[in-house]
Amino acid sequence: MSVHMHKFKISFSFLLVLMSSCAWADAYSQDDLNRLKKIALAAQQSDYSGTFIYQSGDYVETSRITHLLDGKNVHERLERMDGERSEIIRKNERVWCYLGERRLTLTKWDGARAFPALLLKHFSLLQENYLIRRGEEDRVAGLQASSILFQPRDKMRYAHKIWAHNDSGLLLKAAVLDEQGHVIEQYAFTQLKIGGDIDRNWMVPNNLVDHGPAENETYAPHVSLTETDSGWKVYALPAGFAKIAEVSRNLRGSKLPVVHLVFSDGLAGISVFIENLGDRHGVKQGLHSKGVIQIFTRVLDENLLTVVGEVPPHTIMQVAESVRYGGMKK
Repeated sequence: MSVHMHKFKISFSFLLVLMSSCAWADAYSQDDLNRLKKIALAAQQSDYSGTFIYQSGDYVETSRITHLLDGKNVHERLERMDGERSEIIRKNERVWCYLGERRLTLTKWDGARAFPALLLKHFSLLQENYLIRRGEEDRVAGLQASSILFQPRDKMRYAHKIWAHNDSGLLLKAAVLDEQGHVIEQYAFTQLKIGGDIDRNWMVPNNLVDHGPAENETYAPHVSLTETDSGWKVYALPAGFAKIAEVSRNLRGSKLPVVHLVFSDGLAGISVFIENLGDRHGVKQGLHSKGVIQIFTRVLDENLLTVVGEVPPHTIMQVAESVRYGGMKK
């Protein structure tokens, strides 16, 4: 399976814009910045359990998430409520995935963003790339929430809107809109409990964390990540996007690593994967859309290039066409 399918589904972003009486704010106050920091931390530092929906076009999926702190340990359980059993249980960096009757154990969590932990901490980039304003007060899942709208300063990214719980700061709803203001994707809690008595019976006890595989359990192959300076460059990166990571991944036991460059503007992300083409000369090239996610694949010399991002199609194509190894070709 090509690396371009790597975990972009749960990267899932922010959505939906409504009219507001508030004026646009080019300068965001310190209080507003503190609010964003509170939202970013709330999903990691709060106990909560609730049901939320994910919607992309005609597709709707319902999930239940429980997040608990136990001293220095973080426990999280994500269950899909539709179709065949699909469940993820995490204790710190150790992850167990249940697909039907099969259990897959991952030795290390990769820190992928998932609702409600969507807001990145690159706050300096937000003011550079978005006009930010406080929106209307609203109720989400029966809780009082305040909204924040991020309007892009150019046409290279989408607008985002988020709703956060007034007391805890926990993200309750998130939406992304296209240039016409239409909702592309959204997440929203329909039921939520923050703090208090939350079921802990599912939590993995310490004495089981290091146990070997159980019946019907498979260990996922180890994926090593090494920080690198690969020499690959993106020469037409949209203004406001900064490189936040560059790693080399050894997948599927291959001796040839996959280079992964990650860029962000504070809300949206773009990933560039470069791997040896090998014998896949018939690979399908071009643009593919999955809700807010755009995927562009092309063959570059003897390499397979895949660009994945939560941005408009023309942005992804601009990035993909400008990737070079070393200097620009004349």
